[in-house]
Amino acid sequence: MSTAPRERGAVKTAAWCDPIMNAELPPESGMAESNRRPPYSRAGFRLGMKLALPLVPGGIALALATGASAARIGLSFFENALMCATVFASAAQLVVMEVWPQHFTLGAIAGMMLIVFTVNTRMLLISASLRPWLGGLPGWIYPTLHLTTDPGWLVSIRYTAQGGRDAGVFFGASVVFAVAWYVATLVGWWLGSLVDPKTFGVDLVMPIFFAAMLVPLWRGRRAAIPWVVAGAVALATEALFGGFAFIVAGAVAGSLTGGFLGEPERD
Repeated sequence: MSTAPRERGAVKTAAWCDPIMNAELPPESGMAESNRRPPYSRAGFRLGMKLALPLVPGGIALALATGASAARIGLSFFENALMCATVFASAAQLVVMEVWPQHFTLGAIAGMMLIVFTVNTRMLLISASLRPWLGGLPGWIYPTLHLTTDPGWLVSIRYTAQGGRDAGVFFGASVVFAVAWYVATLVGWWLGSLVDPKTFGVDLVMPIFFAAMLVPLWRGRRAAIPWVVAGAVALATEALFGGFAFIVAGAVAGSLTGGFLGEPERD
């Protein structure tokens, strides 16, 4: 067994994921990356939980706003609990509750479904970015992808960018965030039933939360070009057409820009 010391830079880069970096993939030469089964360990699951903890407070604030908004529009405790368990998307829930109808018709329900779908279209890109890593897992992974969140994805992308492969990291980060978020939505409903949520500016929680998530993704000015393009296209689309099409337009524009730019060269 080789005892040659690793270079200092390599130790520094991968130190935060060292607990599971020793997991080895079985030799599968010639197999596509998305078809290789990544390792999965309890150590990886615990690491994912640990890496997600710094993002949990922001998620709790967003969940409190979600639950409080549900109370504001008159949802009962159990109705809020059911919506949070099935939709599991603060951004979509907050947007759709802003247009919550007084009387439900088939058209109103269809419109709300379209809004939720539109806001959550970013999950198509998020889940697609996970396939090269998790694509080799068995079929049971597909129902568990319901737990996919923006913070969990952020943790996972940073982990894999450092060379990590343990799928337990994704599930650990997703579970700890999902549990904290769900409990906070119930607390938020209780608080919202006591006071008017907008009195405390909860409508600002969502943009602040997602803006803060950009900070750990910063990789220099060139890598930020797709962000600028996405923001500009989204603002222009909202100004010209209104509605929620700006979400899809901004996401597509940013993705295409990032694809054309490619990965920056590394020294």
